[in-house]
Amino acid sequence: MKITVTGSLGHIGRPLVQTLIQNGHSVTVISSNTEKQKAIETMAGKAAIGKLEDADFLNEAFMGADSVFVMEPPVGFFDHQLDITAYYSRLGHNFVQAIRQSGIKRVVHLSSIGGHMDTGNGILHFHHLVETILKGLPSDIALTHVRPLAFYYNLEGFIPVIKNAGLIAANYGGDDLIGWVSPLDIAAAVAEELSSPSVKQKIRYIISDELSCNETARILGEAIGKPDLKWIVIADEEMHGRLIKAGMAPHLAAGLVEMNAAMHSGKLFEDYNQHKPEAFGRVKMTDYGVEFAKAYDSKK
Repeated sequence: MKITVTGSLGHIGRPLVQTLIQNGHSVTVISSNTEKQKAIETMAGKAAIGKLEDADFLNEAFMGADSVFVMEPPVGFFDHQLDITAYYSRLGHNFVQAIRQSGIKRVVHLSSIGGHMDTGNGILHFHHLVETILKGLPSDIALTHVRPLAFYYNLEGFIPVIKNAGLIAANYGGDDLIGWVSPLDIAAAVAEELSSPSVKQKIRYIISDELSCNETARILGEAIGKPDLKWIVIADEEMHGRLIKAGMAPHLAAGLVEMNAAMHSGKLFEDYNQHKPEAFGRVKMTDYGVEFAKAYDSKK
């Protein structure tokens, strides 16, 4: 198959492209970074260098593909001028236009836990927004929304507070049960979906491990030589204040706090709990602990 992949060679993109090429597919990789072209070509992929915000570029990059993987790139939480809703809305409509014009019939979209929620999911609302836009595609296009749980590598954001205070603190934690996921398991699921028989529209949740925050802290603590590491829950207001003090844009800080609060209450996981996958991924928290320790040691 001819497959076009957005997301460059990031946490998910690199293992996804490797898997697709190993399986014999012809893969075009979209990247906004010209420095990625050589790496893409070394992997036997075709590089399409340009921006997702450029509708004409996207139309050309999608042309001739049998299937496409679309994802919304991350944004800077410290950009005080960013209108996150307008930005992702433009990308969603660009995806739809390019899919329509290219005649692609198989689409896999990287969404997120909370993608089913119109309100109450905080910063994750943009995934719901793009899901809704993509649902406007013609009915003969097979569309899968892949919804991963919480990414392991986001835990590295707690490294500074661990180093400074000897604990993890957020407005979720303690005994809260959280589903975690490795980008390797996401890539494997996306590769499977891209080459699977056509479906109309479906949701697929991806999870690697499910642990309480206390259990997570214990595993990560053991990995970094702090077996007594604790994960405490702080108030929403305190969390918001810490993010603002760090320089985060107020509206994005509020969205992050609301997302965390939905994790703490369990509201974010309500749809997932009704549609759990039959099998978890292969990468467990103890496996990720090795990576976490390397990241911990590398940061002063």
